Amino acid sequence: MSRAVGELVSSLLVLCLLLCSWVCPGSTELRAPPDKIAIIGAGIGGTSAAYYLRQKFGKDVKIDVYERGEVGGRLATLTMQGQEYEAGGSVIHPLNLHMKRFVKDLGLSTVQSSGGLVGVSNGETLVFEESSWLIINIIKLIWQYGFQPLRLHMWVEDIFDKFMRIYRYQSHDYAFSSVENLLHSLGGDDFLGIFNQTLLETLQKAGFSEKFLDEMVAPINRVNYGQGTDLNGFVGAVSLACTDSGLWAVEGGNKRVCSGLLQASKSNLISGSVMSIEEKTRTKQTGNPTKMYEIVYQSGSGTHSDFYDIVMVATPLNQKMSNITFLNFDPPIEEFHQYYKHIVTTLIKGKLNSTAFSSRALDKFDLRTVLITGNSDLFINSIGIVSSVKDNDPQPSTDGAYVWKIFSQKTLTKEQILKLFLSHEDAVKKQWLAYPYYKPPEKSPPIILHDRLYYLNGIERAASAMEMSAIAAHNAALLAYHRWNGHTHMIDQEDLYEKLKTEL
Repeated sequence: MSRAVGELVSSLLVLCLLLCSWVCPGSTELRAPPDKIAIIGAGIGGTSAAYYLRQKFGKDVKIDVYERGEVGGRLATLTMQGQEYEAGGSVIHPLNLHMKRFVKDLGLSTVQSSGGLVGVSNGETLVFEESSWLIINIIKLIWQYGFQPLRLHMWVEDIFDKFMRIYRYQSHDYAFSSVENLLHSLGGDDFLGIFNQTLLETLQKAGFSEKFLDEMVAPINRVNYGQGTDLNGFVGAVSLACTDSGLWAVEGGNKRVCSGLLQASKSNLISGSVMSIEEKTRTKQTGNPTKMYEIVYQSGSGTHSDFYDIVMVATPLNQKMSNITFLNFDPPIEEFHQYYKHIVTTLIKGKLNSTAFSSRALDKFDLRTVLITGNSDLFINSIGIVSSVKDNDPQPSTDGAYVWKIFSQKTLTKEQILKLFLSHEDAVKKQWLAYPYYKPPEKSPPIILHDRLYYLNGIERAASAMEMSAIAAHNAALLAYHRWNGHTHMIDQEDLYEKLKTEL
């Protein structure tokens, strides 16, 4: 009798295990990985995506990265007198954990931001000027603005404390299908609120004065994003965080991260311009018809095409920047216009005309950076001494000339350069579409453009930054992996913060 009962129990256990293997999502076998993945764009977003896709899908998938320009994208450098200088994204925040991880994994060296004294000009005089003595700076700030600088610091810190949750979510492999869902998971309705209104509206409601916003907040945004306080509150917070201490850069140029990620992911770089993407049915070696994406691209040797299981677009879908056509999708892929800000970066080696910003002579002018107030009519956004990508201590030439980096909306004329400098010996410039023009409220472009077609750069609508692109890349890689394997429970989870707290 007992033997019969034992056999019955064993049979029931086997049956239960078989049923669990059919119905329990946690025990299902993973689908075979895709054969080929394409990434369009070899900037920080595209190369980060290649890195994380390799980690999730394994060593056998072939990853092609298309780039029509140079690896690094907008992490570009300018060369003057044999030395390279960052043209755009030049500093990285100490809490940017993806960038810190990349540098460590790739064995790259870093340099600390050189800093130096900063002043703020309204185009006629200096409205604020840093001192080398901390106590004097504190007294100046309180005298001019009360405790508003402290309150602003606390506001930015609160946003960053919540923003840091993304690293825990991603370490547990959770993904989000839209930028709005990602932001909501971090800071709830508050984050969506500051995303959909201007920084001016957000800070005015919090009781900050017009004088403080114009003289302290707008100048920081002008150097970082070419706008004053009319951008959204979230990107405004990202911009203001760039005033924190501990900022750093990659020795040899931040673009080295991109080339390093490309190599570490064992991806194949294809130099060419993608013209179109179209879904077509192909018969694989298994004999089964499969939906794939055909990419048509142009390279030096003519027009070519190839087919992929998954495609990630990691370049802004802006006609001036990519001009990719999506053919015969049903329903059609939505067209959205991401307007990018035209910025001119100019490097000039020379002696500054300090009277362009104050009445002080050059020998008594010890500022290394001059920011410009929000209401100024001056023709530049900022000007500052810079060091090469291999050095963090800028030194003058024998005649006292430094290399200065100037951000402006338009190309500087000879007359404008002569107004800024007593003398100069060299000048180089780069015109580019550096980051989005922010005009809230705005809806972010979708991450999922089609079944297995993803778009990374929509996150720039929240904030354009190296770390934001890396976060978007990791999210897109996780999203593609979970959707490929049917892991819907890992996408857009509600109350993740509380859930992960209870698990700990």
